[in-house]
Amino acid sequence: MVCKRCIKVIKDELSNLGIEVESIELGQVIVKSPLNEPKLSEVRKMLHANEFELIDDKKSKLIERIKTLIIERIQQPGETSLNMTSSEIISKEIGYDYSYLSHLFSSVEGITIERYIINQKIEKAKELLVYNEFTLSEIAFQLGYSSVQHLSSQFKKVTGLTPSHFKTLKGNKRKPLDMV
Repeated sequence: MVCKRCIKVIKDELSNLGIEVESIELGQVIVKSPLNEPKLSEVRKMLHANEFELIDDKKSKLIERIKTLIIERIQQPGETSLNMTSSEIISKEIGYDYSYLSHLFSSVEGITIERYIINQKIEKAKELLVYNEFTLSEIAFQLGYSSVQHLSSQFKKVTGLTPSHFKTLKGNKRKPLDMV
């Protein structure tokens, strides 16, 4: 789950299945009572129908936590991101050595954590460009880029377009965060 709308869908669907939710947040649901295998099967079907998946093994949970942490940091950057590198933040928050997490992420996802971060930043840059509320300089600063040139260079590598050309395009320009 990567957005508040996703959380609402899951909460509503679980309620329709008669499952009481204790808490729900990005990437995690805690139910009030354990689920038996038939109920768990219903949950898997519901998740699949809504294009989600049940993550129940340790490695998948770690990867999902990494993705959620990255998305949260990019969508709502905090002060810790100004003083720490992404690898330090991920390692500290997840509680594992970064090299282990990086290897695990790459082997399962097929891309590096760094590439995933860049892709997420570019999607956020697209969002900010579409809203047209900030200058490219302000967007670069918000996303932690050292310069407008660095953002523009990465933007062009990922999208094939310059940020200014992207702004002139009409139609659906963005991808859902779970498809990045």
